[in-house]
Amino acid sequence: MVTTVKRQPLEYYLSLKYPVTIEEAPEGGYFIQIEDLPGCFAQGESITEAHKMIEIARRMWLEVAYEDGQDIPLPGEKQEEYSGKFNVRVPKSLHRKLNRMAEKEGVSLNQFLVFTLSRAVGRDEGGKTRLKKTKIR
Repeated sequence: MVTTVKRQPLEYYLSLKYPVTIEEAPEGGYFIQIEDLPGCFAQGESITEAHKMIEIARRMWLEVAYEDGQDIPLPGEKQEEYSGKFNVRVPKSLHRKLNRMAEKEGVSLNQFLVFTLSRAVGRDEGGKTRLKKTKIR
C-alpha cells in the first residue's frame, strides 16, 4: 500500500517557522543554520545580520526544493528519540564532591545531577549573547 501526501502550495512552506542554531564563528561573526533543511546555512558579522542572511537562505532553499519537486521537511520532523539515560566518566575526586553535595541537599546523586544540568541548560537557553551556541525556535 502506497500512501501519497498532498503537496502544499509554496506559500505554506515559506510560512513555516524553522528553528535555527547559531554559534560564534572562529574567524569572527556568527554561523547560523537550519538543521531541518540540510545544507541551509549562512553567516553574518552580527547576530542580527546572521538572522537576515538565514532568512534569505531559507527562502531560497525552499523555493529550489519546491521547484525541483523534492520533499520538504516540516520543522522538527527529524525529532530523535532519547532514552533519558547516558553514562559519564568523571574523575573520582569529582564524583566524591558531587556525591557530597547531593547528600548535603538531601537528594540522590541522580536528582542532584539532573537539577544541576537543568539549571545550567536553562541558563544557557536564557539568551545570553556570550553563548557560543544556542538553538532558537
